[in-house]
Amino acid sequence: MRNTAKFTTAVLAAGALTLGLTACGSDKDSASDTSGPLVVAASPTPHAEILDYVKDNLAKKAGLDLEVKEFTDYVTPNTATEDGSVGANYFQTQPYLDDFNKKNGTHIVSVVDVHLEPLGLYSHKVKKADDLKSGATVAVPNDTVNEGRALQLLAANGIIALKDGVGTAATPSDITKNPKNLEFKELEAAQTPRSLDDVDAAVVNGNYAIEADLKPAQDALVLESAKGNPNSNLLAVKEGHEDDPRVKKLAKLLNSPEVKKFIEDKYAGAVLPSF
Repeated sequence: MRNTAKFTTAVLAAGALTLGLTACGSDKDSASDTSGPLVVAASPTPHAEILDYVKDNLAKKAGLDLEVKEFTDYVTPNTATEDGSVGANYFQTQPYLDDFNKKNGTHIVSVVDVHLEPLGLYSHKVKKADDLKSGATVAVPNDTVNEGRALQLLAANGIIALKDGVGTAATPSDITKNPKNLEFKELEAAQTPRSLDDVDAAVVNGNYAIEADLKPAQDALVLESAKGNPNSNLLAVKEGHEDDPRVKKLAKLLNSPEVKKFIEDKYAGAVLPSF
């Protein structure tokens, strides 16, 4: 049985002030008290599942007391890490982290890369990307980096063309060629798989695809390539906590042969080890 605390965005929003006051009113928090368990914020799939595997099979032998907290959004894990409500997080890529720090004045740093979740284009209405009709609606994540990744995926497969050099900062306004006159619906990343009955296609992050019982290696019309991909998901902490012995133990375990085998066996190409 998993001993994992689950949080929804609504609950977290309601509790944000309480968490902030607790962090400010105490000399010790989850991040600074290295004698307590290491509390790690994680997306449910596959991040929390990987952490639960570590907790159940590897942590005790390594002398690591690990606690996993699940978050369903892409914001609170970083703000909780910044204010010390959790000691680390595991849910994001380096481009997303860089963009988040820049926009929010946070001081979160990468510790170690763990896995890649290929971004994919999915549809309940067509079997091939070429079958998308003129004027079709495509849902894309609305956060800066993932929207850019989504548009780069479409560009890499000849569905659209983008301005040179826009990278993961790309938005629909950077599209230079759109032969099918596609319309783009910008949604929170978690909502993209749920939109598949309402749009013609959607670009979905790997973790949300898995949660929606989509099989990226089989179901995606087009899929990100793992080769040379900078979007590995990573373990992160607040700057200054990189040398926490608990963090070092977890980083080593997350890059262990046992975790590599677990990822390969469980996700069958939908999640790829980055080490």
